Amino acid sequence: MTINKNQSITFGAGRLSIEDVVAIAHGAKASMNTSPEFTKKIDRGVAFLEKLLKEEGVIYGVTTGYGDSCTVAIPPALVDELPLHLTRFHGCGLGEVLSHEQARAVLATRLCSLSQGVSGVSHDLLNQIIKMINYNITPRIPQEGSVGASGDLTPLSYLAATLIGERDVFYKGELRPTQQVFAELGICPITLKPKEGLALMNGTSVMTALACIAYKRAEYLAQLCTKITSLVSVAIQGNDFHFDEALFAVKPHPGQQQIAAWLRDDLKTERPPRNSDRLQDRYSLRCAPHVIGMVQDSLPWLRQLIENELNSANDNPIIDGDNERVLHGGHFYGGHIAMAMDTLKANIANLADLLDRQMAQLMDYKFNNGLPFNLTGAVGERKAINHGFKAVQIGISAWTAEALKHTMPASVFSRSTECHNQDKVSMGTIAARDCMRVLELTEQVAAASLLASVQAVEIRHRHNELDQCHMSSSLKMIRDSVLEEFEFVVEDRPLENDLRHFISKIQQRYWSLYAEV
Repeated sequence: MTINKNQSITFGAGRLSIEDVVAIAHGAKASMNTSPEFTKKIDRGVAFLEKLLKEEGVIYGVTTGYGDSCTVAIPPALVDELPLHLTRFHGCGLGEVLSHEQARAVLATRLCSLSQGVSGVSHDLLNQIIKMINYNITPRIPQEGSVGASGDLTPLSYLAATLIGERDVFYKGELRPTQQVFAELGICPITLKPKEGLALMNGTSVMTALACIAYKRAEYLAQLCTKITSLVSVAIQGNDFHFDEALFAVKPHPGQQQIAAWLRDDLKTERPPRNSDRLQDRYSLRCAPHVIGMVQDSLPWLRQLIENELNSANDNPIIDGDNERVLHGGHFYGGHIAMAMDTLKANIANLADLLDRQMAQLMDYKFNNGLPFNLTGAVGERKAINHGFKAVQIGISAWTAEALKHTMPASVFSRSTECHNQDKVSMGTIAARDCMRVLELTEQVAAASLLASVQAVEIRHRHNELDQCHMSSSLKMIRDSVLEEFEFVVEDRPLENDLRHFISKIQQRYWSLYAEV
């Protein structure tokens, strides 16, 4: 994956894509729309709120308390202090903190929502987030504490707090007090206007940021699992007619057809003679397009859900400065992201399960068409004491089982919170965090499966059962690339460092696997 860090994403000028958020996450710059039309739209929202406050209009979260406290009127003299209290009492997040890239994605997703121009925030606030992105300063955001309705209140409070110079940020790889970093860089903390604390925190931006990152990792895993399946098919001397174009024409799921086409291209070459009279391969090979195709076919639908949420105003109330209306609703509800992440994590776990079954075949002498036990590269009398990928296959099963365990839909675990004001919540952030964990585990399975399948192909080659004409150029490319950095396993050795290295390459989307659809 190549990110141009000199690339600049403009906010407030049109719809952003998942790729725009991921670009910001990995270091791209940000800028605000400076057109007169956009500037005036932001100004109208701020001016309308100021007019209401002067007229003592009732605005939820501005002149009232929050949540169940919406019936509590705030004395006019204390209105300016209310957003500060909102940021502070939500500073109770726990668990691991978001990574630097994930926190940058949160900055981008929240800025995109506020840039819709209907949240009543000022240019100062928008530009403060721009500074955070461009100075590469990220809030320290604990992952746990959001139920995904009333938005990501607690995790987003860490973003809001840093804009005003409080709590801690990551800067140049160090965790430091925000005030100290701002002073060093000459950044002035902003003072939140009456609606701005709520506007920053009352939205779906943490779950949406994670969803954008998850989408790109899932998209790549579908391609990588297809490539691994091709390698396994070559190594196990599988039947390439299982992926015939005419066969797939009669079941017209486009994503499934795409996976079958990629497999055909990978396997479109002279094949070695089969050491088996088995007419039909086992399901983990024969049905690979159907399993991977579920991911591929879900991607357009998931993109629609994620990008619509990304480009939405998802706080409450909505400030319609053009028509001078305050619109109270529930756009902070993260149900669409919850559904997307619950769906995606199940599909991704299925990829882990597919590879787990392929690896079980590949390493079992009863099913692998003559490959050695556990893919050991040892020969002669030393073969007896060498165990190749035996423990790796156990690890694959462990990681797969853990991935499958995380597929219980988070969205069905709504809890009534906050004096039953938030009595139906989305759990979207928990679903997104689950999805990230499933992706991580499946990437571990994929790294191990990639090394094992390349080992198997190389065993065939060393035993003179496979030569260059038996592999497509695409498969030779991936095999050669892996073997440049992975030493063929002859004598047993610890493989942890190899696995971690290739997991990192997968997460970086190192190989260009297939042309874009």
